[in-house]
Amino acid sequence: MTRLHDDDIRQALIAKLGNMSIKPKAIIEELRVHNGNAIADVVALYKEAHCFEIKGDGDKIERISAQGRFYDLSFRKITVVTTQKHLEKAKRIAPAYWGIMLATPAHDSPALSYIRPAQLNPNFEKNFALLTLWKNEMLNLLESDYGHKSKSRDTLARLIAGAKKKAELSNNISATLLSRYSDALILDN
Repeated sequence: MTRLHDDDIRQALIAKLGNMSIKPKAIIEELRVHNGNAIADVVALYKEAHCFEIKGDGDKIERISAQGRFYDLSFRKITVVTTQKHLEKAKRIAPAYWGIMLATPAHDSPALSYIRPAQLNPNFEKNFALLTLWKNEMLNLLESDYGHKSKSRDTLARLIAGAKKKAELSNNISATLLSRYSDALILDN
């Protein structure tokens, strides 16, 4: 039986996202979230960011429990992409609102299919999601930067989170990441 590795699945996922009817504006690989406490394998930037965590045959699926805490705080949509080897455990470990995609061996690259779609994450926390951004990016989200340049990132995150609703903030974060990664894989919509 062919073993599926993270890199093979990642390339198949990026190709699939680029061929969907609703394409992301950009795709980012290895995005540090929540002050670098976790690294999202693939983030698709739509109006909001969608996190994809890949677990190939050689990975430990149990790691999504620890990583997932940070993804839950940082993204409103999360999907784990895994193999048949880990599928049953992924169904048990991943929260019900996480999407699950199955990677199966195919000729040139793994085939990907949805087991369940991602739902809105009820644990998204505005303060923590903002910690994916750099300080200068947070300053750009403030109505006025008067007196805010000397404030810490945590303080800026609290100020911004208090002024914005979840969907609006999630859209702002996605737009900011799109601007930051303008050299990322940009897809034609």
